[in-house]
Amino acid sequence: MQNRGIETKQQILQSAAACFSKEGYEGTGVSEICTAAGVSKGAFYHHFPSKHTVFMTLLEDWLERLEVQLRDITHSAGDVPSSLIAMTQVIPGVFADANQQMGIYLEFWAQATRDPLIFEALIKPYHRYTSFFSALLQKGMEEGSFTGIKPEIVSKVIISLALGVLLQGMLDSNNADWQEVAESGMRMITNQIKEEQ
Repeated sequence: MQNRGIETKQQILQSAAACFSKEGYEGTGVSEICTAAGVSKGAFYHHFPSKHTVFMTLLEDWLERLEVQLRDITHSAGDVPSSLIAMTQVIPGVFADANQQMGIYLEFWAQATRDPLIFEALIKPYHRYTSFFSALLQKGMEEGSFTGIKPEIVSKVIISLALGVLLQGMLDSNNADWQEVAESGMRMITNQIKEEQ
C-alpha cells in the first residue's frame, strides 16, 4: 500500500511537470494535473495541499538533485581547482533534463518574478550555492591552490557562468557542446585566479 502511494505521488509530480511545461503555471489547474496523472482529486489532495505545493516540490527536487551531484564531485575530486572543473560534468545531465522539461525550468524563473514564495524558494538555494562555492574557494586558499582571492565574489562569478551556460543551453541546445563551454569557462576562472596570485 505504501509503494502505491509513492507511485501515485511520483505520477502526480511527473504529470504536473509536463502540464506546467506545456501550459505554464497559470494555465494548469489541479483538474488538468489529475487527468494527466490518471488520479482523482482526492488522491491529489491526499499527497499535496495545492498546485503551488506541487510546483514548489518540483523546484526543490531539481535543485536538491543538482546539489547532491556537486557535493559528490567535491568529495571525489582532488584539489579545489580540479573539483571546480570536474563540476562541469553535471552539465550534460542538467541539459538532458532541460531538453525534456525546458518549459518547466523557464516557468520556475517566470513565476519567481510574480510569486514571493517561489522567489524565496529560488533565492535560498542561490544563497546556499554561493556559500557552498565560497567555502570551497576558502578551502582552496587553505590548501594553497588560491591566495588573495575574495571567495564570496569569485563564487558569484562561478554561479554567473553556470546560469549563463544553462540559459544558453536551454535556448540553443544543439549549437554547442555546453559541457565543453562550461569546462572552458571554469578553466579560465581558475587560471585567472592563479595568474593574479
